[in-house]
Amino acid sequence: MRRSLLPLGACALGLALAACAGPATTVAPWPPAGGDGQVGLASWYGKDFHGRRTASGEVYDMYQMTAAHKTLPLGTWVEVIHLETGRSIQVRVNDRGPFIAGRIIDLSYGAARVLGLLGEGVAPVRVRMLAAGPTAVAATIPLGPTPSPAPQAGRFTMQLGSFTTLENATALARTLQQRFNGVYMVPAEIDGETVYRVRMGSYPNRQEAHVAAEAVAGTGFDVVVMQQE
Repeated sequence: MRRSLLPLGACALGLALAACAGPATTVAPWPPAGGDGQVGLASWYGKDFHGRRTASGEVYDMYQMTAAHKTLPLGTWVEVIHLETGRSIQVRVNDRGPFIAGRIIDLSYGAARVLGLLGEGVAPVRVRMLAAGPTAVAATIPLGPTPSPAPQAGRFTMQLGSFTTLENATALARTLQQRFNGVYMVPAEIDGETVYRVRMGSYPNRQEAHVAAEAVAGTGFDVVVMQQE
């Protein structure tokens, strides 16, 4: 699939393509020497490709934590670090691209939102390979323990995402664990389908949960306060 479209919102209508491409960046070969990863520009793609087949054969879902890379094996998990903000995410490569000079990775809309890339459209990043497949990375980066005190009726928690795919829920949970404690996942059956809810914290009342949620939301994550089941 060709990634020749500019990210949505990256440039105003009428600007030349060269003006949208950002500063010139040298793309390092893969795998890079020294193990520090590949440095270059990240962009993102969204609704124009939503529902189409990716290079892996999967249907592209713009809300999942995935990415396109030119050479990494499909199924590889990578860490993407925003070099200007320090924020990082973990995504699975399931497509090929980008095909604009200087860009090294094309993030899904969902991944770009978590990384804080939507507004600027293109940003300098470092890409580090974690493992060549979702099963390997799940074994090397385990989820932490359930928060203490354990979830129980009458207490409140924060929900930061709900996914039908376990690997995407795990990717968000790992990203959150890099910055916060008490991250956990709760599977639930809805209309015969399993969904995986990513949650964080356990609070004795709604007021304390809202105070914590405001702090988390201030870092760019979408947060919903709810009562624990």
